[in-house]
Amino acid sequence: MSAVEPKLLEKLNRLSPEKLAEVENFVDFLANKSRRQAAFDRLLAVAPALEAAGVEPMSEDRAAALVKQVRAERSARRKDEPPGASRP
Repeated sequence: MSAVEPKLLEKLNRLSPEKLAEVENFVDFLANKSRRQAAFDRLLAVAPALEAAGVEPMSEDRAAALVKQVRAERSARRKDEPPGASRP
């Protein structure tokens, strides 16, 4: 445990349940932000290879449509999962 963790736990223990929920939401936001940045970095890493292979650039509208499609498919799969099923 780092030196910061006990101090942080002490501060968390003093918060109301409502404030703890806010902290949890913020931590989720930070984790999601990190995942998105990592995905963006991976995308940028393959961009030169795609260009070298002659792959046509994708329009922003096409990219947005594909993201929307993937999210809809993911949402549909989650609806079919049994309650409490773990996700990667």
